[in-house]
Amino acid sequence: MHYLLIYNLSPEYLERRSKFRDEHLALAWKAHENGDLVVGGALQEPADQAFLLFEGASPDAAEEFAKTDPYVKNGLIEKWEVRPWMTVVGNMASSPVKPAE
Repeated sequence: MHYLLIYNLSPEYLERRSKFRDEHLALAWKAHENGDLVVGGALQEPADQAFLLFEGASPDAAEEFAKTDPYVKNGLIEKWEVRPWMTVVGNMASSPVKPAE
């Protein structure tokens, strides 16, 4: 199953992130190497949200990531939530659904 970790970024996110970026990226790459984090990044113009796609049997990995993320701990993230995402189309879909023939 896929889970989206959705971050609402603070207005100071771009100005403040450099201090915490290496620690955040190390955490993200570790989650990727563990097979939990598929892909992640922030929206641009405006940089007001970020989305991280996790894969697993439960939302636990995504929730633990957010709780330990230096961006969250240091106020760069105003709000976060984890949502189950039923992906149905594409090679990476967790629950592929094809049209009836």
